[in-house]
This record gives sequence, C-alpha cells and structure tokens, in this order.
Amino acid sequence: MSGMPIADLVLTNGRFYRMDRDRSWASAVAVKGGRIVAVGDASTVEQLTGRETRTIDLGGRMVMPGIVDVHAHLMMGGQAELFELRFPSTSRFETLIDKVRERAAAAPEGSWIIGGQWGSDLLPKLNTAEALAALDAASGGHPVMLRDDTYHNRWVNSEGLRLAGVTAATPDPEKGSIGRDAASGAPTGMMIEAAAGIIECTIATSGHYTAEMDRAAMARSISTLNSYGVTAFLDAAAMQPILAALKGLDDRGELTAWSVSAMPAVEPSFMFGIAGDELIALSDQYRGAHARPDFVKIFLDGVPGARTAAFHEPYTPDPVLGCCFRGSTIVTVPDLIRWVGKCEKLGLAVKIHCAGDAAVSQALDAIDVVRSFNGPTKLIHHIAHASYIVPADIPRFADLGVAADLSPFLWYPTSFLEGHKQTMGEERAQRFWPNRELIASGALLAGGSDWPVMPNPDPWNGIEGLVTRRNPGGEFPGVALWPEQAIDVATALEIFTINSARAVGLGDTVGSIEIGKSADLIVLDRNVLEIPADEIADVKVLTTFFEGRVVYERN
Repeated sequence: MSGMPIADLVLTNGRFYRMDRDRSWASAVAVKGGRIVAVGDASTVEQLTGRETRTIDLGGRMVMPGIVDVHAHLMMGGQAELFELRFPSTSRFETLIDKVRERAAAAPEGSWIIGGQWGSDLLPKLNTAEALAALDAASGGHPVMLRDDTYHNRWVNSEGLRLAGVTAATPDPEKGSIGRDAASGAPTGMMIEAAAGIIECTIATSGHYTAEMDRAAMARSISTLNSYGVTAFLDAAAMQPILAALKGLDDRGELTAWSVSAMPAVEPSFMFGIAGDELIALSDQYRGAHARPDFVKIFLDGVPGARTAAFHEPYTPDPVLGCCFRGSTIVTVPDLIRWVGKCEKLGLAVKIHCAGDAAVSQALDAIDVVRSFNGPTKLIHHIAHASYIVPADIPRFADLGVAADLSPFLWYPTSFLEGHKQTMGEERAQRFWPNRELIASGALLAGGSDWPVMPNPDPWNGIEGLVTRRNPGGEFPGVALWPEQAIDVATALEIFTINSARAVGLGDTVGSIEIGKSADLIVLDRNVLEIPADEIADVKVLTTFFEGRVVYERN
C-alpha cells in the first residue's frame, strides 16, 4: 500500500454510470481531497481503504455525475420560493384573482404582493380594463405585481401603477410597452418587456427587498439545486449583488456547487445596478475557488408570447401591430460583433438570449464575423433558448462551435406554448426545439432550467420531456410536441452532465466520473436507463455529494 493515497471516502456496491464516451459502468469509487482517485470495482478501491476511510455501501443504487444547469437565476429563484405568491402557469384567471385575495387578507398593510406565474396564453384577457378592475377588487388596497411564465412581462394593479407613476400620459419606454384600454387609453396594468422594469425598479427602491432577504434567497437557491442533484450551474444574469453573494458563500465554504456567472452587457429590465464594462472590470474580485464570472450575457430579443421575439416570418395579425410585424432585436449586428470580439479578448464567453429564429440568425452571423477575424477559439459561446431555428441555421451551431443552451424545460405541450400559438399560429409554434436535428448536425447541446421561469429546477422533468416530448405533469394528455425531435435517455443524460460541463468551461473538472475530477456524485432511487420513459420525471435524488461531502440527503 506504500505510495498509494488512502481515500477519505469509498463508495461501493453501486452502479456508477461514468458518462464517458463508452457509456461504461463501474461498481466502486474512491475519493481523496474532494477528487476521484479510483474508479472500478471493489478490488480497485480496496487497496486505497484505510482505518480513517469512510466507506458507504450503496446497495446497488445507480450513481451518476452531478447535474450541470447552464441557465438559472439564483437570486430570483430563492426569492420566489421564500417570499412570493406562487401559482402554476396553467392557472385560470379566476384562480389568480382568488390567490391574490387570499394573500391580501393576510399581508401587512401597504406591503407589495409579488407573485407568479400566469401563463402567456392569458395575456389578451389580462390586458383589459375589466381584468384590472377584478385585480383591484381582490387586492385590498395592496400594490400587486404578478410575473408571467417568461419573466419578461408583468401584470400590475392600479395601486402598483400609482406608486410607479404610470398613467395614461406615460409614454412607452424604449424596447417595451404599456398595455392600454382601447377605448379610454388608460393603462390596463400589462407591462411588456422594458415597461416591466418600471415596476421592478419601483419595488426595489421602496425597500421591499432587504440584504437579509437576498442572503436567505441565495442560500435557499443553492440548497434547492443540490436537492435535485445539481452540483454546478451558470447564473444567467449575474448583477453585482449576485456575484458578491456567490463569492461570499464560496469564501465561507458554503457554496456547495460550482458557480459560473454571466454578467449582463446591458442592465436588464428586471434587475438593477452596474452592467457592461463597469461590471466586467470588477469581475476578478468576485472570482473564487468555485465561483467563476466567465461569461457575459446579452439579451438580443424578447419572447414570442408578447410578440417581442424577432422572427423571419411575421406574427399573426394584431390590431395594434398590424399584419406584417416580425418583432425586432435589441442589439444591432455591429454592436453584437463588437461585444463578442471584446469578450473574446478578455477571455470571456458570451451567452446570447435568442427566443425568435431571426435573433438566432443574427447571433450566428455576428459570431461568424468574429470567427473570420479572430480565427478559432476555445471559448464556447451560447445561444440561450435556441428554440425556434430556421433549418439553414442548424448546422451553423457545430460549424461555429456555438452551444445550444436548451432552456427552460419546455420540450412538450404547455400553456406557454399555447401563448405562442396565439401569436404565431399553430403550425409554426409547434416547430419548437429541434433537438434531434441539432444533435445530428454535431452541435453541443447543454441543459438549463431557466429557473424560476420554470417553477423549480428539477432536471428529471426536463430529461423526461427531452425523451418523450409529452408533458410529464399530465397536462395535455395524449399530445406530443414535434415528437420527431425526441432523443434517447443516454443522450439526454449527457446533455445535462458532460455536455453542460464543457459548455460552461468545466469539462475538465466535472460532468463525468473519472480519476482527477471533482467527486460530484448523485445517488438515485432507480436506474434511469432501465425504467419506462414516462417515469423519468418521478426520479428522486437520494444523496448529493459535492467534492466528496454530502450536501443533500433525502429523508
């Protein structure tokens, strides 16, 4: 045994799915100093086992690498879980009103009622004077703000509008719009894209959020991620307080996941503070052992349900926007080229929000131009959401080395999709997430939740949807969304582990069970590769190990 490291931890009698290129299995793993030092069978780890080694018999359970979530919003996720009114996006109008009435009855006088998420398909109904009157009647004098299922738009009651100073005379902000009654011109409370920021800013400056709430929200978020087996993530819009919170957790040894952050190039409408060059200049002070501010986030367009995503073909006819409206991008191609080029010089990758197919084309065009000047790069830029793509653009992901950031978990029928059908027409709306074609083209696909756009970051719901293209929750029974784009379970697992690890720059550290990698492992209650596909969403994580220590254990 001389010269051999004595392991801190040995896991035996397991079924370890290594997530290597051969899709091989092992039955035992040894860990030393948070890293994997042996993978094999009982005889492999026996010589590394000493008196101080902790040994765990896994009873034949399946073990796999921790999940890597390439698109989440940590602060907002924790705030939603701890402090906000929650209801499913399938809720009907009457349910929203009832929920607000219940919360208003118990809320402290004058306090904001904040919640979500109403389905995009409800937007036309909510954008009326009658709906606003119903919300006002239920709110008991409290200001109310309810977010939609995209987190891009808000529905606000009259008291909320008053506090924000929004009246019939208030002009639409650039890159946003205020819903107005067709007859009177009075606001309906519907705040689209940048207009939502007016309300969010009002709440933020009112003192509603405290530093204690922020700390509690971030800690809750990490704990929630660990409970679903997530051991690495990318925060997709990390403002300075988020970077500081992550670095603080890391410094205290409380960051129980690898953290990669994308710093906004421009201040988002729903978050506030310094952005762009000013924020990037501070990034090194927020870098830690597990905290890596290695990306820049660019919002290139909006969302289809609000007609703010940019498409090649027009939306369905609209009384206000007309018959030929295609949406528009927020950043010009020259500016996007400048941003990508600048970030590459700084060693930063770029995550570009693209919800419409024209935005995807523009992002690929910009990256193509930068490649023509800069040549190859080891940086992997992301197109976030990559949900509507014209066929000619599909091979360009692999050609340009761009990752398709698949998020959120909506590869199946939802109320979210019903909202798209209203604005795009049924046939176009259903050509949503061409995952199988992207894989066939050689593209790198990475899995993200976009939590709290998705109410929880449970990857097993997303994995089942990738495989079945049917709603795992039972809504829309018997209906599949573009089933030709379904993929197999093994490929879906790779998307959420080794592929995502490579996409966020952690491919040498996490994503597979290999000697030298971080001992980030999750023990499952069943073998995902041996159960019916429609049971994948029921998978439960029993134990989550981060660097060889237990950070979650199911009771």
